[in-house]
Parts: sequence; C-alpha cells; structure tokens
Amino acid sequence: MTSESVIREPLITGGKTLHDVSEDICSRVEEKPSKSWLLAMAVSLGALAIGAYCVLMLLWEGIGIWGLNKTVGWAWDITNFVWWVGIGHAGTLISAILLLFRQRWRMSINRAAEAMTIFAVICAAMFPGLHMGRLWLGFFWALPLPNTYGSLWVNFNSPLLWDVFAISTYFSVSLVFWYIGLIPDFATIRDRAKNTVSKMIYGGLSFGWNGAAKAWSRYETVALVLAGLATPLVLSVHTIVSMDFATSVIPGWHTTIFPPYFVAGAIFSGFAMVLTLLLVTRKVYKLEDYITIQHIEMMNIIIIITGSIVGIAYITELFIAWYSGVEAEQYAFLNRVSGPYWWAYASMMTCNVISPQLFWFKKIRTNLAATFILSIVVNIGMWFERFVIIVTSLHRDYLPSSWSMFYPTIYDVGVYLFSFGFFFTAFFLFAKYFPVINMAEVKSIVKATSEKISK
Repeated sequence: MTSESVIREPLITGGKTLHDVSEDICSRVEEKPSKSWLLAMAVSLGALAIGAYCVLMLLWEGIGIWGLNKTVGWAWDITNFVWWVGIGHAGTLISAILLLFRQRWRMSINRAAEAMTIFAVICAAMFPGLHMGRLWLGFFWALPLPNTYGSLWVNFNSPLLWDVFAISTYFSVSLVFWYIGLIPDFATIRDRAKNTVSKMIYGGLSFGWNGAAKAWSRYETVALVLAGLATPLVLSVHTIVSMDFATSVIPGWHTTIFPPYFVAGAIFSGFAMVLTLLLVTRKVYKLEDYITIQHIEMMNIIIIITGSIVGIAYITELFIAWYSGVEAEQYAFLNRVSGPYWWAYASMMTCNVISPQLFWFKKIRTNLAATFILSIVVNIGMWFERFVIIVTSLHRDYLPSSWSMFYPTIYDVGVYLFSFGFFFTAFFLFAKYFPVINMAEVKSIVKATSEKISK
C-alpha cells in the first residue's frame, strides 16, 4: 500500500470553501456580543474586581497578610507563579515546534493557544512582583538598571534573576509570533468592515497588509525564524524555573530531575488548559467543522505522553530519595506521602498519573464531556504538584523546633482569583474582537483538501 492510498480524515469538515472560512470566523468578530459572552465577561470582571481589592490590600499592608510564616516563606504565590508559567507552554509548543515539524492539525488551534500563552505569562509575572511587597521598586530589584542607590546590582548567580530574563524573552518572542500571525487576518476583517471606526482600527492593526506574493514570502520566512527562536525557549523557560528549586540544598528540591520533569509537566498542564478553553469556544462559536474530534484526540495523545513522563518522574523521585541513603531526603518524601499534607500528594498522584491514563481508551479521548472534565482535573493536579513540591519541602526542615504549617488566608485566595479574572477577561476580549482561528492557515488546508477531492 502506497502512502498516497492511505485515506486520512480531513482536518476541516463540512465541505467548507474559502469564502465559508472568512464568513464563519469574521462573523464572530463583526456581530454584537451575545448574552452568553456578556454573562461570562460579567463573571470574569467580578472575579477581577474582588481579586483587585485583595491585591490593593496586599500592596497597602504587605505580604504579612498572606499565610506565610518564618518556616514557609514561599507558598501560594510561587505555586501560582510556576503553575501559570507551565500553562503558558502549550501555545508556543503548538505554534513553533509543530510548525517546524509541519503538523497541519495545529492550524485550527494555534491562534487561541498562542493567546493563552501571552495571558498566562502575564499572570505568572504578577506573583514575583507582588511577592516583592513594593511593586514599584521591582524594576530596580529585578533588572540591571542604573539607579539612584549607587552601585546596587542584581545577583547574576541567582536563578531568580535567570527567571526574569527567560520569561521576558519568552513573552517577547511569543507576543511577536502571535501578532505576526494575526496580520493577514486583520487585513481580511479590515476589507470586510462596514463602518469607518472598524476599518481604521483593523487597518492600523494590519500594518497595511496587501496580500502580495512578496508579503506572503516574508511572512512565512519570519514565521519560520520566530519558530526557530521559540523552540529552545519552550525548553529553557521551565528548565530555568525548575532551577529556582534544584540549585538549592533543601531536601525535596535539590534534584537534577527537575528540569526535564518540569518541562514535561508544563506541556502537560498547558495542553489541558488549551482543551478546556477550546472545547467551550468550539461549542459557543459553532466551530465544530474547524476544531474537530481529530484535533481533540491529537491533543489528548500528547497529554497521555507527557502525563506518563510526569508519572515516571514522580516514581523516580521516590526511588532516588530511597537509594540516596540521605535521611533528610528520605524523610522529605516520606513526609509528602504520609505527613499532614498527604491529601495534597494523593490529589497530585490521582489527577496527574491515574486520570490521564483513561485517554488510552479511544472512546474516552474522543468524548467531549470526558475530555473537558479530565482537562480540568489535570490542571487541578498540576497545581497540587507545585504546592506539594514547595510547601511540603519547607514546612518541616532540619530543626523540629521550627516546624510549622501553612494555612492560606483569604488574601492568598483573592490574589489567585485576581489572576484568573485577568486571564479570562483577556481571553474573552480576544475571542470576541480577534479572529479566534487562523484563517490564512486554515484556508491552505481547505485549498489542499479541495484539490485532492477534485483529483
């Protein structure tokens, strides 16, 4: 059997034409906001407002209003930071790495995934800034800038500073990559616009795109260059985040498995969040012909792979702690499993190791309801993973006299709620006023499919 005789399911269903693609995607931008969108925005803005109050109280009173103590100096803030950075990994992975490997199934989902990356990285950056206490001085403390305090410079040996450079570089490249992909679609909306204001706004956003062959050639070249730049960043960013822990000497943190394990976990949680958002967007915007069961199944397969890697990493951690013969290391992991935070460890193992294995069954990984539920379960598990790594490694150290429990306050929860409010507000605005699917790339699939059918 030759490769040409293998019949594959089409990536775009419904017999769509090029005009249909423009009509289906642009109409969502052009129509008035629906009641469901307004309701979702109201809930999101409500969460943002409540969270903003907690942030203002935090900046006014200081981080003492969090549940931190002399033993647990990092807790929800750094947990949320690592969790949001992880969620931001799937967008660039889908856009950059799958583009380099010429995986055409990414074309319907890359736009929303890239937007999710931008918003998640902004949410992540909030927490180190807020943890500084005096946010307005953060630029002097985190960046090597000339300042009025004399020869005060940042510590280049600190992995916390590496975070600043890694995440800011990742954010910059991801933002440019996302915006470059939007330019041809903005031009399409500009040409369809019926009122002067829309024509001016989308005309400005499209940077005078004219669709000429030279413009397309440069567009594709820039996309490949940015994909080449973004690919090592996908691997480096969470590797550097893991070094916040791995370069310390605290039992439970001082381990060389963290970099690959954190990267796999980031892709794992990122794809889960992409599924959560896209399944809702697919239903609300009636995009079933563009985001098909095949797309969802492919993402679930990646979740199986990365979830299995994470499971192996958990088992390896336990084995290394036992094999090391270091009593403090052995106790740190015994405390995780059977200590006062055992419920968090059990939640982590159940959500991250057991639940993704259900996707081995085709009926489950192609079932929309099961996929939606499991995508949320995975991200709950990944939050607990970061909580377990951070809090259970800190709350019982070498001196039993300094042992302490961490209990989150309403302000810990409120700042986390603020990040959710910002994330979903930004995503809803994106989904309404930007084309949620990359029309230019999807049209190339439609054209290729129609040519094969005609032959």
